[in-house]
Amino acid sequence: MGEVVEGNINAAPVSEDELYGFKRQEMYSGTLAGSVAPYGRHVFLCHESHETWLPRVESEGLPQRFAKSFKDRRADFAVETKLTVCGGGGESDGDVLVFPDMIRYKALKDTDVDAFVEDVLVNGKQWASGIQEELSGSFVFVCAHGSRDKRCGVCGPALMEKFEEEIGSRGLSDRIFVKPCSHIGGHKYAGNLIVFSPDSAGNVYGHWYGYVTPDDVPAMLDQHIAKGEIIQNLSRGQMRLKPEGEEAEKEDEHKISNGNSVVERELVETKGFTGGCCQGANGVSCCQEQTPEPVKKEASVKKNWFSWMEKEEVLLGAAAVGAIATIAVAYSIYRRSG
Repeated sequence: MGEVVEGNINAAPVSEDELYGFKRQEMYSGTLAGSVAPYGRHVFLCHESHETWLPRVESEGLPQRFAKSFKDRRADFAVETKLTVCGGGGESDGDVLVFPDMIRYKALKDTDVDAFVEDVLVNGKQWASGIQEELSGSFVFVCAHGSRDKRCGVCGPALMEKFEEEIGSRGLSDRIFVKPCSHIGGHKYAGNLIVFSPDSAGNVYGHWYGYVTPDDVPAMLDQHIAKGEIIQNLSRGQMRLKPEGEEAEKEDEHKISNGNSVVERELVETKGFTGGCCQGANGVSCCQEQTPEPVKKEASVKKNWFSWMEKEEVLLGAAAVGAIATIAVAYSIYRRSG
């Protein structure tokens, strides 16, 4: 008899990590670079524990009220803005964190939402009726929205645990803060996180990372946060108003070979030669010898023409006078003879 081959019924069950975690087949299969759309401000609304969030966390309560006002006034924002819910609980519920401003607005309530959006997000002012405080240190937001996508539900908590462990071992608990956040886009890139950390000049940018594993956490702390060095192989991009190089490309489109803009070129072409001297591109002179102005030549022709006309008029006048005198003499002789 042949050997009995056991079916898959006795095979070891596939773990969550292999299905949804850091060992899943799709890990590192997507292109991370350029997966973040341009924007200039990120608003985080602190709301309860991430473990209690609905798949659409903005579908009820304060997040719903905030999301509606945000959407209604979005066209009036001076800068493209993202809204994300982050972990709250206790006294932090209702707090609003704004980056790169590095400001925390305390205890927003349903009745405050419209005024807050108007004051802060539309008009760029301080919240007139609220309490605000300046933030310091670095902030790491890890997508842990498990009810929205299982991959983030598996990867997010594992990353937060590793961050807390490494931060504690370095004695940085008062300088680096880790929070779970709701869906930020790109579930397939889980673990997803955003780091807001000042660079050497004190500027704060939100840098997005994907496919981050617990093994990458030490580098996040020692390389990105401590030194401001981007981990390129995990980088999705960063908060920015326009894609890098866009302004330069647009400007180049309006340049011509000598470095003048299109407007400048049109002025040069329509102005014409004035007999002066110009400075060419790259220090090359385009000076030319002056030539007689066409206007002077035209004036000379007109002068000669008028001189000729004057002579003709004198001759015609003399002839006319002579003719009249001849007629007068003839008429006088005729009268005497009669």
